[in-house]
Amino acid sequence: MEFKRFEYSVLVIACIFTSLTVVAAYDSLDPHGSINIKWDVMSWTADGYVALVTMTNFQMYRHIMEPGWTLGWTWAKKEVIWSMVGAQATEQGDCSKFKINIPHSCMKNPTVVDLLPGVPYNQQIANCCKGGVVGSWGQDPSAAVSSFQLSVGRSGSSNKTVRLPKNFTLLGPGRGYTCSQAKNVLPTAFISADGRRRTQAMMTWNVTCTYSQILASKNPTCCVSMSSFYNSTITPCPSCSCGCQNKNNCVKSDSDIRSVVGMMNTTTSVAPLLHCTQHMCPIRVHWHVKLNYKKYWRVKMSITNFNYQVNYTEWTLVVQHPNLNNVTEVFSFNYKPLIPYDSTNDTGMFYGIKFFNDILLQSGPEGNVQSELILQKDMNTFTYKQGWAFPRKIYFNGDECSMPLPEDYPYLPNSAHAKAIASSALAALLLLVLLTFW
Repeated sequence: MEFKRFEYSVLVIACIFTSLTVVAAYDSLDPHGSINIKWDVMSWTADGYVALVTMTNFQMYRHIMEPGWTLGWTWAKKEVIWSMVGAQATEQGDCSKFKINIPHSCMKNPTVVDLLPGVPYNQQIANCCKGGVVGSWGQDPSAAVSSFQLSVGRSGSSNKTVRLPKNFTLLGPGRGYTCSQAKNVLPTAFISADGRRRTQAMMTWNVTCTYSQILASKNPTCCVSMSSFYNSTITPCPSCSCGCQNKNNCVKSDSDIRSVVGMMNTTTSVAPLLHCTQHMCPIRVHWHVKLNYKKYWRVKMSITNFNYQVNYTEWTLVVQHPNLNNVTEVFSFNYKPLIPYDSTNDTGMFYGIKFFNDILLQSGPEGNVQSELILQKDMNTFTYKQGWAFPRKIYFNGDECSMPLPEDYPYLPNSAHAKAIASSALAALLLLVLLTFW
C-alpha cells in the first residue's frame, strides 16, 4: 500500500512539472506557433540515404536573427555524414577509421549551421545559405523556410533498418527552444515544376520545436514607457526592468563607445553592451497618446535600441489593445492583425517597411524607429480613464516586455489626485528631453 502511494505521488509530481513546462512554452498570442523540422529521405545509397531537411518557422512574430540557427541531434547508431549541401557541420570529429573517402562529419552528436550568402552555386539548394536567418511566418512565409541536404552513411538503406536520430536541439541567438523527439509521419509528396508528375519521399519524420521566454532569459529583454497629451507626467520603464546585472559594465555616453568596443573586439565576449539607463533594457518601447479627435484618437509609438552590439533585423512589435479592431491608418510601419477571424481582434503585429525601417540600428542617434496610428473610437467602450488608452501587452521580437504598474499610468487631469497640466509645448519638450536620457 505504501509503495502504491509513493508511485502515485511520483506520478502527480511528474504531471505537475510536465504541465509547468507546457505552460512556459505556451504563447497565448500565438498558440500554434512553432518551428517544424521535416526530414525527408529522398533516395537510398549503398550504405545509407540522401535526405532533405526543411525547417519552417510557423511562429507569427518570432524569428531567428544573426548569427542564425544551429541544429543538433544524436545519431541512433554509428552514422556519419558523407556530404552536405546548403549547410555544414561545425565539427568533423574523429574520422581516423576512414582511409580513402573521408566523411564530412563523424560526430555522434553533430551540430549543423546554415551557409553564408554568396557560397558557390554547387553548394546551394533552395531556401539555403541565409546565414541561419529565418523570418517569421506572419511577416513573410517565403522567408520563414530554411533547407539543406545531407548524405548519411552507415545507417542502413531501407525503411526497416534506418533509425530516427534523437535529442534534437535548436539554438537561435537567444536559445529558449525545446524540441520533441522525431516522429515518423506519412511520406512527403512532391510535385514537379510543370505539375505533371508526383513523387514522394522514401521516409519522412517530423520534429517540433517550441519557444519559451523563461528558458531563453531569466529577465525580460524589453520594457515599455508611457506618456499622454492630457498629462505632463511621463511614466518610465520600471527600474531594472531587464535586471541590473550589466549596471557596472554599461556605457554612459556615445563618446565612450569607441574605446569599449575596441577592447571587446579583442575578446570572445558576446555579452550585451548597453547604454546606461535606469531600466537596463536593450529595447525600450514608448507609447504616447498623442491627440484626441471627435471620432478618432492618435498614438505615437517609438522603439529605441540601447544595445551597442546588435542591429535588430526584421524586427517585430506585437501590441494587445482592445481598440486595435478599429485601426484606421498606420504610418511608417506595416501592420497586420494577428487574429483576423477572432471577434475581439485585439492583437496586431507591427514591423518595418522593407529597405526603409526593417533594421533597428545599434544604440546611438539612428538607433530608433517611430510610427503613428489613428484608431476609430468605439463610443460604447472608449475612454481615457483608468489607463484604458495604454496597451495590455507589448512584445518585441517575440519576447514580452516589462510594463509599468497600472497605478503608475498617466492619469486624467480631472481625477481626484490630479496635478496641474503643463502646456502642450512644455509637455512635448519634457518628453523629448526625458526620452533622450532614459
